[in-house]
Amino acid sequence: MSILIISEPNDIHAHSIITALEKHKVSDVHSLDFSNFSALMSMNLALSARDSGKFWLQIGQNKLIDSTEISAVWWRRPQNYRQHIQSLEPLSRHFAMTEPASMLHGLWQDNHCLWVNNVVRDAAAAHRPWQLELAKQCGLRVPDTLLTTTADRVKQFWQRYHGEIVYKRLLQTFRSEYETQKMKPEEFAQIDKVQLEPILFQQWVRGTAYIRVTIVGTEILTAAADMNKNTPFYAAQSNSAHYQRHNLTAIMQDRLLLFMKQICLEYGVIDLCLRPDGEYVFLELHSAGEFLTVERACQLPISDKLAKHLACNNASKVPPVPVHKEAA
Repeated sequence: MSILIISEPNDIHAHSIITALEKHKVSDVHSLDFSNFSALMSMNLALSARDSGKFWLQIGQNKLIDSTEISAVWWRRPQNYRQHIQSLEPLSRHFAMTEPASMLHGLWQDNHCLWVNNVVRDAAAAHRPWQLELAKQCGLRVPDTLLTTTADRVKQFWQRYHGEIVYKRLLQTFRSEYETQKMKPEEFAQIDKVQLEPILFQQWVRGTAYIRVTIVGTEILTAAADMNKNTPFYAAQSNSAHYQRHNLTAIMQDRLLLFMKQICLEYGVIDLCLRPDGEYVFLELHSAGEFLTVERACQLPISDKLAKHLACNNASKVPPVPVHKEAA
């Protein structure tokens, strides 16, 4: 059986998982880069009125994989197709950039192997407002939040929290883990001159520690960065010197697992803030979040856990969409 990893060529997280899979005697692992799709691979899907659809993926010259041989797919960081498209018209360029991923979505529909994560659920989870609402439903505390296109509402929010607010995009991207920005006074001073697009503003949560929770299936691996009162979370995320292992309360673990179950993801990295009163505040989820910084700083076996999860293929899967056939 084969395992596919969809990511960019220089993704050190993908390389770490491949190494971990080799330790578990899983050698039939293929890393796919969509940015050079036509030069590296081809796909074929055959459908007929008599037979079920057959999907084949060819990698290079020699490796032909039947979709039924794929046991797991890590939908890590798929890249847009970029080869030989600059000379195309805009509509054709868009077609060339999106169709390879669309065809692989066909593979997802055709094959009921383990996907980490489910393609549709992964895309839905990138919407920050939905994350926050779902977190609330699961008993998690979230920061006071404003989603607006109106300068007057931003002014009111700024005044309510004495200028202690941050802003984010509504939709996450693979490059957006560190994009949270604290609003500066000079930015606020220009607010009337800006035609606002929809922006998500939040109260800046101060805490004693900021928590990075990596969840693989039902496994929870947690690291904490002790913070002083003037240091926001995004300033310490990439600095391994800040991190040490952390034990979440049993109630908090249950709530996070419920959140992951409700959002239908096999893997995710969740950012929390620990307040001085001991309460955790949910900040956001990254469905393709990075983990090597905390893994190395705290000796957390995240790569091993994720490799086992892919290799064992024992997770509960979202059932396929039922097909209603008309009577002949």
